[in-house]
Amino acid sequence: MKALIAIDEIIAGRKHGSHEQPTHYRYVLTLFGIYGRPAGKVIPVAAVVRLLAELDSEPSSVRSSISRLKTKGVLVSKKTASGSGYALSEGLEPHMQAGDERIFSPRPMGIGDSWLLVSFSVPESERQNRHKIRFGLARMGFGTVGAGLYIGPARLQADAVEYIREHELWDYVELFVCQPSGLGDLQAKVSRWWDLESLGREYQEFADTYQAEVIKWQSYLREGTATAQDAYKLYVPMVTHWRRLPFLDPGLPLELLPTNWIGITARKIFSDLHRLLNPLAAQYFAEVLNEYA
Repeated sequence: MKALIAIDEIIAGRKHGSHEQPTHYRYVLTLFGIYGRPAGKVIPVAAVVRLLAELDSEPSSVRSSISRLKTKGVLVSKKTASGSGYALSEGLEPHMQAGDERIFSPRPMGIGDSWLLVSFSVPESERQNRHKIRFGLARMGFGTVGAGLYIGPARLQADAVEYIREHELWDYVELFVCQPSGLGDLQAKVSRWWDLESLGREYQEFADTYQAEVIKWQSYLREGTATAQDAYKLYVPMVTHWRRLPFLDPGLPLELLPTNWIGITARKIFSDLHRLLNPLAAQYFAEVLNEYA
């Protein structure tokens, strides 16, 4: 069960600014998700504290977050040459790889691709399982057709099957791969099945926060004034802000999305900053890590 909790902590990603996951807690998750890979790679505690102090996180808060993540099965303690350290639980690596693909290399759905319908019925006496199904499907980006019927791109089938299997929910669920049929307005239905308005606001918030940084960092790199430390200080919060959004957005066909969909702009901003900042941020992480080797 700890493994399931750990996966939820990493993939579910509470909303930006949510009290359920304080900023420093989310930064720890991002730090290990980016630099503690493959899972099992040890980062000294002192290095984690130092790196998150760069992001204005108090050492006591960072250590508290590490302790919570160890209890939840996300992190495991390991010894290093310089003292104590932590690593991602090695059993999480397949899930981290799947998350990498969704965050950094998404595959949008084509207009002619198949859909996956997930139908479920749960007795009222077992409503906790109904919550698990709804939570899991929403976390993967499925839309809601009705109370017991969810829909998403067929490529989400492997994720759905794994979730249902790990949570032992097969007694309540049926999956169907299908194509749309009829004369209904699919675009209008998609707008009902997914809360695109809410998702659009989150994309807009990301775009408003980071759009200007793309131009600034293009200039810094062109002029040779970029520093690894500054890149790191922007990169980790930027990835932390972004990483939950691809799990809310299944990558619907462009033809079914609103005109001038802000998600496209936000995705380009993220991709541009990832390209500009990632090498320098990784360099700074390596420099700090060497100090604690």
